Amino acid sequence: MTTILDDAHLMDLATLRKLRLLFEDFPKNHNLILIGRPNLLASLDLGVNHDIKSRVTYSVITKRLIPDAMREFILRELDRVGLGHNTFTTAAIDLVVRSADGVLRAARNLCVGCLIEAVRSSNRTIDIDNVNRVLMQPHWQKDVDLKDY
Repeated sequence: MTTILDDAHLMDLATLRKLRLLFEDFPKNHNLILIGRPNLLASLDLGVNHDIKSRVTYSVITKRLIPDAMREFILRELDRVGLGHNTFTTAAIDLVVRSADGVLRAARNLCVGCLIEAVRSSNRTIDIDNVNRVLMQPHWQKDVDLKDY
């Protein structure tokens, strides 16, 4: 059995300790996969957390995707949900790739936001204007950009 915890960096380390104790009673073929930001590793490096870190058997830090890989990801996701590659114009995909800055979650969220905006505005194709409307939403803005609100 494998348990996957996403955003493990947001968990309290006391909770991770309790999970460690819980999983000690499980069969030896049980795996716990923690997915988190690099600060999770920094937290595990603290001496008080040695009991948890000593059980880590494999870790990896993923790098941001290069633009071509991000484009491939977006097109692959469109294929997966049965949408044509022409759902997004080339310029729209380029803007999504630039705005996501290599982060898959940002690209996915931006694409979903664009799909919602396209439905809202009755557009069949997502163009650069559609992406820009989504990027104007407050949660895509930097804190400094929101001071005028």
